[in-house]
Amino acid sequence: MLYPLLQASYWPLFIGRFHPVLVHLPIGFLFVALLLEIGRRTGKINVSESAISFVLFWSAVGATFACVAGYLLSLSGGYDNELLMRHQWQGIGVAAFAWVAWVVKSDLLGEKITIAPLFYLPAFGIATVLTMTAGHDGGSLTHGEGFLTQYTPEPFRSMTGMAAIEEQTTEIKPIANVNQALVYGDIVRPILEARCTQCHNASKQKGDLRLDQVAFMLKGGKDGPAFVAGKSAESELIKRCLLPENDDDRMPPKGKPQLTDNQITLLSWWIDNGAPTDKKVSELKVSEEIKPALAALGNGSVQREPNRKTVFSEKVEPANEEAIAALRKIGLVVNPVAQDQNFIEVSAINVGNFSDANLTLLTPLSDQIVWLKLGKTKVTDAGMEQISTLKNLNRLHIEYTAVSDEGLKMLKGLPYLEYLNLIGAKVTDKGLNDIAAMKSLRSLYVWKTEASDSGIIGVRKANPGLTIVAGPDSTVLSRFKRKPDSTAVAL
Repeated sequence: MLYPLLQASYWPLFIGRFHPVLVHLPIGFLFVALLLEIGRRTGKINVSESAISFVLFWSAVGATFACVAGYLLSLSGGYDNELLMRHQWQGIGVAAFAWVAWVVKSDLLGEKITIAPLFYLPAFGIATVLTMTAGHDGGSLTHGEGFLTQYTPEPFRSMTGMAAIEEQTTEIKPIANVNQALVYGDIVRPILEARCTQCHNASKQKGDLRLDQVAFMLKGGKDGPAFVAGKSAESELIKRCLLPENDDDRMPPKGKPQLTDNQITLLSWWIDNGAPTDKKVSELKVSEEIKPALAALGNGSVQREPNRKTVFSEKVEPANEEAIAALRKIGLVVNPVAQDQNFIEVSAINVGNFSDANLTLLTPLSDQIVWLKLGKTKVTDAGMEQISTLKNLNRLHIEYTAVSDEGLKMLKGLPYLEYLNLIGAKVTDKGLNDIAAMKSLRSLYVWKTEASDSGIIGVRKANPGLTIVAGPDSTVLSRFKRKPDSTAVAL
């Protein structure tokens, strides 16, 4: 009776998420009490037993509250059941033995039961040991099995019989020969390991989903398979990455490192090609849209259509360091795009007040800037003229800005512009038709613009080589807005 009531409210999850905060209280108090007890018994410090008793009392209280919060957090699901139960009983043990140690130390039983003081040190010792084992399993629940011991150095690994350290992937490593790379093993799996499997592995399965093996991805979680082979647009894995950053169902969730546009493009390409596990890049169809993403994995040596020239075939001088410093000074992020090339990406993701007046700072880097992210800034149509001077621009984000049809006209002269994000911009059917006519354009995002459904359909028919993303339909959105405690498919 109680379990359904708890699931129907936000309160359990709200309180449960304080568990990582509360759990530090008993840890701190217990070890302070331990140090005081050692100091008192060795004569190093002069402290009364009542002071130690006081610290033990608050360690017991803290452990009790941490247990309650931990239980409420566990209701959200997605944890390995065996590991969760072990951690749960260890936590309960910490609280129970801390209470026993306090009761004995405070003489509540010592004065009545002669042998009661004999239980003090065993109870205190067990509570302390359980604190450490519970911490180890708690770390494994949150970050994956063996989190605390993962990087144990030599010679301790050999002495304890532990296997050699397996290097964890945090970013996609440069690939010397992209064409011969295994699509899943060398490209897709590193993306998932860098952004997704921390929450979807053997010991932690948010939404009952594992993403560490293709078989588990196909099995899926609470909302079914993570992807539909051949249909990336219908795959939860992709749809959730494309939700707005402030959407509760966006994955990875806000505050976690997000997938880049390139990574989403590569995952979509893999799924659209049937999600093979043994194919090389050269064995799959490589469209113009995917080539820049593949080129960024290595040195740009991906085979290209002989009649189509791309920006990555250009050679430019190294970027002006003073110009880069000027951008970083106002908060912009500037990063290289690919190895052995001088192209750069500029992002105003943390500079919402970036405006047309700031665009002049880009001029010294007009040759090097190929990816520009100005989403949710104060850029308007007036600034599009300055952006049009970035002759090698390949990707442009101007989502949720005041840019309209008039500003888009300025971009039509950019020879390498392949990706344009207009989500939430003031673009109509007229502007959509104008910009879609660009021969270089391959991907266009028009969700939440003023473009009509009929206008989008018309542009798609007139431009079969152009991928237009108009956002999830109403059915998908309604499914995303389900019960508040959902732990649906996550990355």
